[in-house]
Amino acid sequence: MPEHRNHGLQKQLEILAYIIAAGSFAVLFLGSILQELMNYQLLEYITVGANIILLFFTILTRLLSGDLSRQKRLLHFDMVMLLLGALLMLYQAKFVIFLLLIRQTYFFVQYLLFRAFEGKLYKVLTDNPPVSLMLSFAVVITIGTVLLMLPESSMSHKVTPFTDALFTATSATCVTGLAVHDTGSYYSLFGQLVILLLIQVGGLGIMTVSTAFALIMGQRLTLKLENVMHSVVGDNQRLDAFQLLKNIVILTAIVEAVGALLLFIQFARDMAPAQAMYYSIFHSVSSFCNAGFSLFQDSLVSYVDSPVANFTITILIFLGGLGFAVMIDLYRWVFRLDRVRKLSLHSKIVLIGSVVLVITGMVSLFVAEYNNTMAGFSISRRLLASYFQSISARTAGFNTIDMSAISPASVLMFLALMFIGAAPGSTAGGVKITTFSVLILSLTSMLRGRRELSIFNRRLSISNIREATSLVTLSGIIIFIVIFLLYLVETLPFEQLMFEAISAFGTVGLSMGITSQLSEAGKLLITLLMYIGRIGPLTLIYALSMRKRQPNLAYAEEKIAIG
Repeated sequence: MPEHRNHGLQKQLEILAYIIAAGSFAVLFLGSILQELMNYQLLEYITVGANIILLFFTILTRLLSGDLSRQKRLLHFDMVMLLLGALLMLYQAKFVIFLLLIRQTYFFVQYLLFRAFEGKLYKVLTDNPPVSLMLSFAVVITIGTVLLMLPESSMSHKVTPFTDALFTATSATCVTGLAVHDTGSYYSLFGQLVILLLIQVGGLGIMTVSTAFALIMGQRLTLKLENVMHSVVGDNQRLDAFQLLKNIVILTAIVEAVGALLLFIQFARDMAPAQAMYYSIFHSVSSFCNAGFSLFQDSLVSYVDSPVANFTITILIFLGGLGFAVMIDLYRWVFRLDRVRKLSLHSKIVLIGSVVLVITGMVSLFVAEYNNTMAGFSISRRLLASYFQSISARTAGFNTIDMSAISPASVLMFLALMFIGAAPGSTAGGVKITTFSVLILSLTSMLRGRRELSIFNRRLSISNIREATSLVTLSGIIIFIVIFLLYLVETLPFEQLMFEAISAFGTVGLSMGITSQLSEAGKLLITLLMYIGRIGPLTLIYALSMRKRQPNLAYAEEKIAIG
C-alpha cells in the first residue's frame, strides 16, 4: 500500500512538473511581453522557487520509495541538477530556470520516445537509422534556433531574425563556424553558451548523444542501432556500445580540458583570469569539435605569433579530425594495452593521409602567400601561419591571416583541402580523407596495371571503391546545384561564392568575408549545404531512397568506352 501511494505521489509530481515547465517556458520565451504586465524579476524568482521545491520533493519521494536500485541513475541526475541550480542561483535566476527546463524537456522526451504510444516512436526511429540521424540534427537545430532568437541571446536584447538564428544554429550544430554575426560582440553570455552547447552536441555526434540518452534511460539497444553507432564514430573494434560511449566521453573531456588549460596560459596574459578561463574553454571545445567559432572579432589573427595558441589549437583540430576510432586505436597502440596490437588499416590511412595533406597545404600556402597576406612576416611567422592555415583549412575554420585578401592560388588550395576534409567518424566534414585515399589508390593501381587496390599488404573491398566514387560524384552534384542557385540570387564574385559554398559543405567555416552580405535566400542555401555536409550525402540518399528487394539476376556483361 505505501509503495502504491508513493507511486501515485510520483505521478502527481510528474504532472505538476510539466505544468511548472510550461510556466518556465513562458517566463523564458515571453519575457518581453510579461515585463509589460507584471514585476518580471519577482516572477523569475517565484518560478525558480517552484522549480527547486518541486525538484526537492521529487528527490525526497525517490529516496522514500522501496526500490532505489531502479531509480538510482535518475536520483543522481536530479541531485546534480539541484546542486547546479543552487549554484546558478547565485549568478542569475534565468539560468536556473533554463537549466531546470532542460531537465523537464529531458523527461518529456523520455516519455515521448519510450512510453507514449507503447514505445513505437523509438522502435520506428531505431529501425531507420539514417532518418533518425537526419531528424536528430533537425530537432537540435530547431531548438538552437528558438533559443538564439530569444532577446536574452543578443547583447542588444532584441529578437534575432529567424534566418540568422537558423543559420547560426545550423553552423554550430554542424560544427561549421560560418557566422552572420560576430559571436563575441553580437551574442550575450547566454547566446554564447547556447552556441557552445550546440557545438559540443554536434561535435560528439547526435547518434552518440542519443545513444547515450537511451542507455541512461535504461533502454536496450538494437543490434542495428549498435552497428550504426559504431559506423558513425568509425569504430570497427568489437566494443559494446556502452564501452564505446564511455571511451568517447572520457577522451573528449580529457582533450578539451588539457586544451583549455594550455590556452589559459596564453589568454591570461591579455585578459582577466575569469574571462581568460571562459575564452579558453570556449576555444578548446570549438577547436576539438572543429567548429571554428571564435569570440575574437578577427578570429585568431592577433595570435599569429603565439606558439602556445597556434600549436594548442592545431593539435586540438588535428585530434578532432582524426576521429574517435583512430584516437582510441592510437591510445591502445602507444600504451600496448593488448599483447599483439597493430594500428588498423583505417588508422594508418587516416594518419598518413592527414600528414601528407598538412605538409602539402603548408608548403603551397607558404609559397602562394609569401608576398601577399604574409608580406613583411618573418620566416618563422610565415611558417607558423602556413602550418596553422593548412590544418584549419580542412575542417576547423579558424584563421590567423586575412582570408579576404588571399591570392587565387591559395583559394584553389583551400577549395581542395576543404572538399577533402578529415577522417570518417570525426568532428570534421568533407568527402573524408579515406575517400580521397581510395581514389588516389585507384589511380595508382590503374597506372601500374593492377586490377585490385592494395595497401600495407591488405586488399581493399570493391564496396569501398564504389562508395568512394559515389560519394565524390554525389557531393560534386550537390555543390554544383547549390552554387548554381547561389549565382541566381547573389551578385557576389564567382570565387567568393564558390569558396563559401564548399566551406559550408565541408563544415569548415572559413569565409572570404561575404557571409553577412548574403541575401535571405543565399543564407538558406548555405544552411542547407552545412546540414547536408554534416549528415553526409550518402546518409541523405539512404534516408530518402526506398529499399526494395532486388531480384537475384545477373545480366550479360558489356564494356563501354571510357576516356
